[in-house]
Amino acid sequence: MLVSDFNYDLPEELIAQQPVEPRDQSRLLVLDPVTGSVEHKHFYNLPQLLQPGDTLVFNDTRVIPARLFGMKQATGGKVEVFLLNQTTRDIWEVLVKPGKRARPGTIIEFGESLCGQVLADTDFGGRLIRFDYQGIFEEILDRLGQTPLPPYIKSPLSDKERYQTVYARERGSAAAPTAGLHFTRPLMAQIAGLGVNLAFVTLHVGLGTFRPVSATTITDHVMHREYYSVPEATAEIVNKTLAAGKRVIAVGTTAVRTLETAGAAGTLEAKSGWTEIFIYPGYQFNIVKALITNFHLPQSTLLMLISALADRQLIFDAYRQAVAERYRFFSFGDAMFIR
Repeated sequence: MLVSDFNYDLPEELIAQQPVEPRDQSRLLVLDPVTGSVEHKHFYNLPQLLQPGDTLVFNDTRVIPARLFGMKQATGGKVEVFLLNQTTRDIWEVLVKPGKRARPGTIIEFGESLCGQVLADTDFGGRLIRFDYQGIFEEILDRLGQTPLPPYIKSPLSDKERYQTVYARERGSAAAPTAGLHFTRPLMAQIAGLGVNLAFVTLHVGLGTFRPVSATTITDHVMHREYYSVPEATAEIVNKTLAAGKRVIAVGTTAVRTLETAGAAGTLEAKSGWTEIFIYPGYQFNIVKALITNFHLPQSTLLMLISALADRQLIFDAYRQAVAERYRFFSFGDAMFIR
């Protein structure tokens, strides 16, 4: 299957630049993958689409101020460092711009309290950097770093928390799990009151989720690894849900990738580690039965993933309807429920 099979036309003005307020006022396209029917609702209608005994699984990762701006000690040249994954306590995998001049041994100064030394190149065009600092790294990062936004968002946020889910708690992501941005605490309480289970996993979003696909055929693309964790309580809830014949509904593609990684044997295991799972049409799902997600970029691995859960043609028919109905696309856009 070709990567070009996942292209579609999107008017630029449909790329959302700001989130709606309140969060659950966003629109919701509901797709039935069996009948192919499409309904147009709002996110606050979600409780009407759920059943007692269903389980919603959220990714509780929290976005860190992953963009750092520094200066090379030797030349004074300006560089931008984008944190991706923490490999050990003080060593991070990062992207560096401009990258060609950030050779191993390069020392970058970010301020009086923080500097980093490039240790090595990585397989995906990144670098490994060891940070040296005075104080607590997280506090320094909060002071010096900036919250990263996708490049298609041109408008700055007045409230940085708007790029966090209301349930975000585990620091470590370079980008938000944006399907969760539509939830409010009252909406979650309403859903729980209906007898729907709320469970949490963690996947720290890194290069693997938003890295462009440069290959011609899908099978030639290699995903970048990302750290995930499934707690015992979530594994127990999910396995009981499956045994009862109820739906496990992933909130976002990162939750899908976590559940399918830890559930490869057919039941969900409580475990943590690194995943490189790449889901595309032909994949047989072991855990996930339904999905709440945003509208994704053309030719992206995320679009390929949702085209594995529902027929690709149904997905693209739904996307054409979304364009015609003037839905808002991407991170701050509207949502889709593949039920």
